[in-house]
Amino acid sequence: MQLIRKYFPAITPLQITQFEKMGDEYRAWNEKINLISRKDIDSLYEKHILHSLGIAKVCSFKSGTEILDVGTGGGFPGIPLAVLFPECQFTLVDSIGKKIKVVEEVAKALDLKNVKALNDRVEQVDIQVDFVVSRAVTKFAPFHEWVKNKFLKGGFNALDNGILYLKGGDIEEEMKEYGKKYKVFELSNFFEEDFFLTKKLVYVQAKS
Repeated sequence: MQLIRKYFPAITPLQITQFEKMGDEYRAWNEKINLISRKDIDSLYEKHILHSLGIAKVCSFKSGTEILDVGTGGGFPGIPLAVLFPECQFTLVDSIGKKIKVVEEVAKALDLKNVKALNDRVEQVDIQVDFVVSRAVTKFAPFHEWVKNKFLKGGFNALDNGILYLKGGDIEEEMKEYGKKYKVFELSNFFEEDFFLTKKLVYVQAKS
């Protein structure tokens, strides 16, 4: 929890409470459903919650922004972002029902009114949003095909509407077909922990 306050010092008392409770909820659910590896659950705040919030260091979503989290698993990056941006609307999608059940229960426990969870494949979801977020559920090319027609026109955030994709390792080969239509942000520029040395955020505009 100290990590969250270190990098997001402006969070409110309510958000502090929600982030604290988030850890308790995920540890409890992880005993029932293996959402997070046993070795990673002790690093929940660093490797999952703070990692998710890396998106917020690149784009601080304005009130009214619609965000779709694809392949959310147990709720990452959507749940931490929904706490940080209570005036934005989040739709979290995953094809695995038991994971979406956890998302629903965690959102309920944290009293998140801005989260909607869907048990479906994203290709089947009829939705238009400002941003699509994800934590590297597959290679970028097929992911882009799934979501490229799900964007609202225009945009009112610092970044134009598009994809914000958390990714690790070398991504140049994977992204070369997009030419100059994408931008890579190194999370190590925002967070000093060693975990983030290889972590990146890829941004692709919706019209790409």
